[in-house]
Amino acid sequence: MLITSILVMIIGLVTGGIVNALADDLPHYRRPGLPRYPDGTPRPIGAWLGITAFLLNLRASPSGVKLSWRYPLTEIATICAMLLTTITKSGTPDVSSTQLVFWLVYMGIFVLITVIDIEHKLILFSVIIPSSILAVLDAIITPVQHEPNLQRALLGGAVGFGTFFLLYVGGILYVYVANQLQGRNITEVAFGYGDVMMATLSGLMLGLEAIIFAMFITIFLGALGALIYLVGQRLAGKRYNMFTALPYGPYIVLGTAIMLLFSSQVRILLVGY
Repeated sequence: MLITSILVMIIGLVTGGIVNALADDLPHYRRPGLPRYPDGTPRPIGAWLGITAFLLNLRASPSGVKLSWRYPLTEIATICAMLLTTITKSGTPDVSSTQLVFWLVYMGIFVLITVIDIEHKLILFSVIIPSSILAVLDAIITPVQHEPNLQRALLGGAVGFGTFFLLYVGGILYVYVANQLQGRNITEVAFGYGDVMMATLSGLMLGLEAIIFAMFITIFLGALGALIYLVGQRLAGKRYNMFTALPYGPYIVLGTAIMLLFSSQVRILLVGY
């Protein structure tokens, strides 16, 4: 188990570095390339990873522009997510090594989606579409070892899409009515279409039953996060704007990850079986 954990940590570190590079390029619709500093200067090999860049004092480019703390934190988060997945699921009778590999890849995808959504308030089709294809392949290849099979995956994707599409449309209608009644020009909506696609991906990964639990967790966590934000704004003495855009993708990611790793425990907690 120790050797496996060390191997997973190395894989998580490298994956975190790839996530950082993709998070730099994809939101700007650039072709992914080798890691660069924020000013566009190529990073030396020793600085390709955020952790090594900080440890080796290679954080700054020749012009003095520094890498943010996002780089090592993303790598640490990826390592932790992959380790948690391995510790939680490795050795479980109904989880094959193939299934475990799919879930480890999902953890890297989740970190990528979270980083981009927090920084840019975007959930990109260039991430969602390949990830959805991967989730369908997972359902085809590993239906015996672990749910969902293909049918349940597709139904889960449909439920995720349909539910969040209704929320998306409802948000647009709410903003339209608010603009008409108050004479405002509000452009932000509660749910973006990227959130709809993320919910679809979640359904494909989880299947029909688990996506319902995941959406419940997502809504609960979203409300809790909004409350914490409100309290933080009040404590900081700042005025809150009710139409402030808050990224919702991380909550969908967290709800999905919880159901992937702890589905049995969540079912027992919520419904008793």
